[in-house]
Amino acid sequence: MVRIGITGAAGRMGRTLIEAIEEHPGATLGAAFERPGSSLMGVDAGELCGRGRAGVCLQGVVAEALDAFDVLIDFSSPEATAEAAEVAAQSGKALVVGTTGLDAAQQSAVDRAALRVPVCQAANFSTGVNLSLVLLETAARVLGDTVDIEIVEAHHRHKRDAPSGTALAMGEVVAQALGRDLHAVAVYGREGQTGPRARETIGFATVRGGDIVGDHTVMFAADGERLEISHKASSRMAFARGAVRAAVWLAGREPGRYGMREVLGL
Repeated sequence: MVRIGITGAAGRMGRTLIEAIEEHPGATLGAAFERPGSSLMGVDAGELCGRGRAGVCLQGVVAEALDAFDVLIDFSSPEATAEAAEVAAQSGKALVVGTTGLDAAQQSAVDRAALRVPVCQAANFSTGVNLSLVLLETAARVLGDTVDIEIVEAHHRHKRDAPSGTALAMGEVVAQALGRDLHAVAVYGREGQTGPRARETIGFATVRGGDIVGDHTVMFAADGERLEISHKASSRMAFARGAVRAAVWLAGREPGRYGMREVLGL
């Protein structure tokens, strides 16, 4: 049985992760963390998400509960993720990272951790999204330079980064399949007299509003036809189940960087 620790346990994703752990036959909740000073400190994690007592109460410092978990799942904030990566590396704990919007220094902390412990990092842990990445790669290779490519993503009003990490991952897969550098060809907004669209560009459009969990569509638009590959999430549970699956798979692995392709055997 793999014991899992969760950072940001009181947040929307944290509570869903607690539920997903309880559903998984190979996992158990070992520790739950929230920012120090939170009014929820000491609250039972199971009661927090309406599942009854889990026997694990919210704590504030990951380093003070290292004996309670084998793998740490982090869906918190870029700043907290960098700190969690350092603790994982120092303590020999495996790490699952789902936080997006990391800057170069924060990503570097995750990269350094992967030199010492197994790390699974993904922009999106849903099975459907990771399958769609494989489909996008195939579509891009077949269609080549005969299409215009646009990526549209929508999320809830609270999401901090844009475009989403998933949208960027989709753009990266498509760009690599076409032999392009995404940093050079990405267009993140259009306004005014933009002129004709350059074929090699990959466009991104971002929508924020309401409680949208996550919608992503990649359009391959040609003259006379258009192929769209879409994924729509109706619940965070899709992400949480994938993250827990990754945590169980990651336990006992050699140090290094892993992704959902390895976890799912894609």
